[in-house]
Amino acid sequence: MIIDTANQNTFGQIIRSLLKKEHTISIFSKEAAYAIEAKAIKMELDSGKITLAIHYTGSSLSPYLQNDTICFDIETSHPTPGIEEIYNIEQVPAHVIKIDTCTYHLECQLPSSIFSSDNRRALRVPFILGMHARVHLEVFAHELNVEGKVRNLSVGGCMVYVRLEDSMALTVNQMLPGVTLEFPNGETFNTQGRIRHMRPFGSHDYAAIGIEFINMTATMTETLFHFVSESEFEAAFRSGVQDSSSRAKSRLFIADAKEKKMQQKEERDQTKDSQRSPLLRGVQEIAHQLQVMLMFSKNKDLFPEESLYECVDSLLYMVNQDRKGLQYALAFLHDEPEWVRHAIQVSSQLAMILISRDPYASQTREAVAGALLHTMGKPLLISQQLPSLKIRMSPSQTELLKGHVVALNNRLTTLGWTASPACHDIILNANERLDGSGYPEGKQAAELTEHVKLISVIKIINKLTHARNGQQPRQPLDAYRWVNNCPTIYEKSLLVEYIQHFGLYPIGSLAKFSSGFLAWIMDVDAKGMPCKVNVIKNLSFRDTSIDTVLENSDFTQIGRLEGTVNPTDYNIHMVNHS
Repeated sequence: MIIDTANQNTFGQIIRSLLKKEHTISIFSKEAAYAIEAKAIKMELDSGKITLAIHYTGSSLSPYLQNDTICFDIETSHPTPGIEEIYNIEQVPAHVIKIDTCTYHLECQLPSSIFSSDNRRALRVPFILGMHARVHLEVFAHELNVEGKVRNLSVGGCMVYVRLEDSMALTVNQMLPGVTLEFPNGETFNTQGRIRHMRPFGSHDYAAIGIEFINMTATMTETLFHFVSESEFEAAFRSGVQDSSSRAKSRLFIADAKEKKMQQKEERDQTKDSQRSPLLRGVQEIAHQLQVMLMFSKNKDLFPEESLYECVDSLLYMVNQDRKGLQYALAFLHDEPEWVRHAIQVSSQLAMILISRDPYASQTREAVAGALLHTMGKPLLISQQLPSLKIRMSPSQTELLKGHVVALNNRLTTLGWTASPACHDIILNANERLDGSGYPEGKQAAELTEHVKLISVIKIINKLTHARNGQQPRQPLDAYRWVNNCPTIYEKSLLVEYIQHFGLYPIGSLAKFSSGFLAWIMDVDAKGMPCKVNVIKNLSFRDTSIDTVLENSDFTQIGRLEGTVNPTDYNIHMVNHS
């Protein structure tokens, strides 16, 4: 990148400090389901101009260009906890130059000040260069709280970011009974709020939420003015606008013992997140996109079809390139929302079986699209009666959740999106059973397609082998026996086909060996027996972890295979070493 350093201004210096580090730039729009990655190729610090280059294959850039302005995020890949390095820049004038068919340069005029104004023309203070405050959103009174961090603050409201998973319960125009800002020194401010807008935030699985403060008393407004004023001083102090000799930094942003402890935990978590294989990053990107699609389906009058088929094609590519590697990566989706994990694992296994039957079958792509969508109706049902999908559900809540198929179908109809017949078949019928005991319509075997019969087997095995609503997961062999004992509900020949594909010791399972060793199964041979494992624990030394990959020729070191076990029984958590 070319940088003109003459007459550097403060705003440009902040941008340059981010661009010097490993970073990503994402051009976003509240009207587009995904951001466009950009690269800074030139920056003129004296005039405050930055030129971004993008590769864009879409039909039109217009959703990203509102009145000839663009919005973008700059974020470092691994920001250090307590030193937030994500900068959000909105509505900057941009001149578009088309270089070739898919390459564009965007010449952008950056603002002259780090401060801007909100819709009420009140000063909006960005939280920059390590400034941060936590936010606690009460979504349903006394039922659900969501935590996040503040990105900017004004007397009219704030922008915060929360985990994408936590944004499932939020909707534009939703009233929030409680919004609590907590500054690093422990001081807090509490009010009520209304969600004004939502969008994906950067590329680290967050959602940006714009919140308007409501029902404020005169005393609350006075207190908020104080917090905004202190934040303004701190931002000016850190960016060099304010003379550092005139006053000490604001005490609001001096971390107390509680805040320091939370920052240390976040640093450990971020270190774990950085140790990801390319295939795991691929499946996690699909998980990210599914949640973004949910956000847009709930809050916009459009269904992001392009995002759906990008996910499908990415998954099919991974199946064709490295099926076993993908199987291993799928086992590490345990931190994703349950509906996302289930959808991706089931759709991947469906793709594997269908491709093995016929690599060129015309309906495979549509069937996989339906499998990715078939659980998206569940988060649409979150309400006061069902405040979270993580809770141990009562019988009435479990019954309420069965409405997810109808909820999704109704939402897609409202959005005017019509799925293909093969895709719609999976969405509508994936939960039906041969004997009519399924839902939503209780269809019989004669009314079900081959794809539906197959996905029902995949789904039940996935359900049985994962913890669910307080029930412990079964081992694969036990799950197979359970399904085998239900021949009136599930097609036995399809169970046999499933076992032939994934074996008695599926890749990603935790195996126990006779010498007391535990190991993740990374690969299996033609007979379905483990031939490559990652040894992680010797039960004779429970407080010591191991990280050793062994091929079957070295298995004598760990003894004979005894079977698969439940990781939680040994307090084991999956960490990706692939």
